[in-house]
Amino acid sequence: MNHLKHLVILFVAVLFLGACSADSKNTATTTAAASNEGIVAPSFNLVDVKGDSYNLADYKGKKVYVKFWASWCSICLAGLEELNTLAGEEQDFVVLSIVSPNFNNEKDSDAFIKWFNGVENTSNIKVLLDEDGAIAKQYNVRAYPTSAYIGSDGKLIQSLPGHVGNPQIIEKFKSIQ
Repeated sequence: MNHLKHLVILFVAVLFLGACSADSKNTATTTAAASNEGIVAPSFNLVDVKGDSYNLADYKGKKVYVKFWASWCSICLAGLEELNTLAGEEQDFVVLSIVSPNFNNEKDSDAFIKWFNGVENTSNIKVLLDEDGAIAKQYNVRAYPTSAYIGSDGKLIQSLPGHVGNPQIIEKFKSIQ
């Protein structure tokens, strides 16, 4: 009888520990699903065409959309008005753009700024200057335009070459923490 009592206690203990273990696994899965997958986004501290400084670290806790583009890229130029609209709308992410003077056939900074100031429908776009393409290289930009999606945890979720429309950008950020 005493032996049977010990077996029942042992069985209940194993059952109880198994239930605790199952809860731990569920918690781990939930936590993993709530965080973004990706690498830490390369940091940057750049000046924009107006002379204001922008540091990626300033956006900690916020999602960030970065569009890499060039003044000679016809697809990029065709998308500027759409980018301006996106940057002017209230979103749950920040919109930045990066141009790399003196890199990959881009104008030098002074020539680019002069040119950009004459482009219409760009008042909402923050254009950061990445001299000689150091940041573009860190983000492995191989073509223009390239879109980089950064989560609120600072992880680079995706870097995608080619034009992406505003509805697709907004939809993508819905799946990013």
